[in-house]
Amino acid sequence: MIFNASRFVSVTNIIRRSISSEPCLKELIVEPLTGSDSGILVLGLNRVKQKNALSKNLLGSLENAIEKANNDNSVRVVIIRSHVSKVFCAGADLKERLTMTESEVRIFVNRIRKFMTSLENVRTPVISAIDGAALGGGLEMALATDIRVASENAKIGLVETSLAIIPGAGGTQRLPRIIGIPRAKELIFTSRILTGKEAKEYGIVNHCVPFNEEDDGAYQKSLEIARLILSNGPIGVRMSKLAINKGCDTSLAGGCLIEELCYSQVIPTKDRIEGLKAFQEKRRPVYKGE
Repeated sequence: MIFNASRFVSVTNIIRRSISSEPCLKELIVEPLTGSDSGILVLGLNRVKQKNALSKNLLGSLENAIEKANNDNSVRVVIIRSHVSKVFCAGADLKERLTMTESEVRIFVNRIRKFMTSLENVRTPVISAIDGAALGGGLEMALATDIRVASENAKIGLVETSLAIIPGAGGTQRLPRIIGIPRAKELIFTSRILTGKEAKEYGIVNHCVPFNEEDDGAYQKSLEIARLILSNGPIGVRMSKLAINKGCDTSLAGGCLIEELCYSQVIPTKDRIEGLKAFQEKRRPVYKGE
């Protein structure tokens, strides 16, 4: 048998490429950043052919990642982004949905709704980097996060009524609370799809950024915001989020009581003392989440 060196090199290169691209085969890429960005956790949606549609497997991966992040004190900011060009999340996996019985559909939609609530209640701030289409359940996931950043080429909308259903993962509740009832009704009744710029005008997203060649403009802006959050006291940030989320669900008087309870949690912390000392000494504080 004659050894073919060129063929061996070719096969070796194919194997190497396969091994190096193995992480990209995952439907969700979990990436804790390091160095000066330590504390930022990036969750990258990566169902290429399915445009990040929410399947049972992808939902399971998201559930596990969010649960772990919520129990990890080293995680101070979470960013949800896409590794698929021109799409954030296309919503539910409708091909998978067609294989389900009516009972299975009810169970799965309830599971998605429960996940969105868990996402909303993550202790640390969560940012959605919308570089591309966020439709149906994809937008509902973004609405459950604290801060939303969209690129100009984003396509954003709750389009469920065009499929003879309704937004079932919190969209009928979160969108009106964010932009007001009349506007939310119009968008849901018409299934209208907005550009990133229009979504900013409606107040659905916090920022709209120009499209860039790397197709990650919204992610870069999200990183910028995450870095600003990193510089602040992590316990103070968490308690602020809790006070806002819980307080806005009640009266002003009730909300102020919740604020009082949250403030009481930061008084005995070492970080509070560090902040005061740093201010007095005119230096940058070093917060440890203690």
